[in-house]
Amino acid sequence: MSLIPRVLGGGRRSSFFDPFSLDIWDPFEGFPFSATLSNVPSIVGETSAFANTRIDWKETPEAHVFKADLPGLRKEEVKVEVEEGRVLQISGERSKEQEEKNDKWHRVERSSGRFLRRFRLPENAKTDEVKASMENGVLTVTVPKEEVKKAEVKAIEISG
Repeated sequence: MSLIPRVLGGGRRSSFFDPFSLDIWDPFEGFPFSATLSNVPSIVGETSAFANTRIDWKETPEAHVFKADLPGLRKEEVKVEVEEGRVLQISGERSKEQEEKNDKWHRVERSSGRFLRRFRLPENAKTDEVKASMENGVLTVTVPKEEVKKAEVKAIEISG
């Protein structure tokens, strides 16, 4: 399988110009024998959880603010880390719902599995002062910025 954006005949929403909207392309999707492979573990579910984790990044005068929609997850299921080299990593796992023997599923649209997003922070980020909070399924990560020192301008008197 290869990772390519689904531009033509797309299933899920994706944009050719959005580098984070990659879907897994299955060349055998829709073929009759693909149903026989349904019990083979697939990377597709995990990747869709990864690809569907949308994160907004805005910069204010004081900080870089990241917001991620993570409905149904508790803060214990989410991990926020800063790696060497100023890389912010947000990861977690959404558990699959337990199936009962007598259940008949009509549609499964909610993704489950692991997700991981990484962002290289700019040099002005104070990586030792990162704060994270989670409220109503929205994770907010705040990375304060160092104050930009304004260049001191010294007037030089011209002689002569």
